[in-house]
Amino acid sequence: MKKTLLLFSALATSSLFAQNDPIQADRPDQTETPAIVPKGMFQVETGFTYQKNEENSTSNSLPSVLWKYGVNENFELRLITEYVSEKNFDEKSDGFTPILIGFKVGLCEEKGIIPKTSFIGHIALPNAASSRYKNDFVAPEFRFTMQHTLSDKFSLGYNLGCEWDGVTPETIFVYTLTTGYSINKKLGCYAEIFGFAPEKDKANHNADAGFTYLINNNFMVDLSSGVGITENAPDYYLALGCSFRI
Repeated sequence: MKKTLLLFSALATSSLFAQNDPIQADRPDQTETPAIVPKGMFQVETGFTYQKNEENSTSNSLPSVLWKYGVNENFELRLITEYVSEKNFDEKSDGFTPILIGFKVGLCEEKGIIPKTSFIGHIALPNAASSRYKNDFVAPEFRFTMQHTLSDKFSLGYNLGCEWDGVTPETIFVYTLTTGYSINKKLGCYAEIFGFAPEKDKANHNADAGFTYLINNNFMVDLSSGVGITENAPDYYLALGCSFRI
């Protein structure tokens, strides 16, 4: 009986410490983290974004929400919902974009030059959207997300993947590269470049940077901004958000 109680106590203690590790989120940068939500925990990552596409075109995310649940130490379930408002000259539209369902699975831990690596896959449901934003086809997307620990303060993360827009069968190649720096135990910052390369169109490239602040191990807020590098990229965006888990 005592051995059983000791074993239960050890498992409960290890679970508690695992859940007390600081939250790791896929926002605010465009680089998804390879970290998996702890087993049995529910995590929400949400934010508001204003984007100026060109002189007479703007879009707002009001908000976007990534819902995550840790199934085990190597697997999480994911759901993405987003409500958008757009203005193009005098034409305005708003509504929910197609819901994305998916997962993240851990592939390997960091060891020497081998980065910590996970795979993320989503499918956008074409009819699970407001009538204005329904697509013709199911739209899959996937990424390999990698991360290196360079020092106690610095980390390097990058993603490679592909996505489809649900309108045409053309592939859009995606890349991201970000450097993270821990200013102190609460405050962090990052700088990043990212881009999208359609199969039959010119690639657009962007740069962004931002800050995160850890309120406690289960709650974090963020502020970020980005600009377009190439002429066909959006002019700039501003974003404010938070992430929490229970």
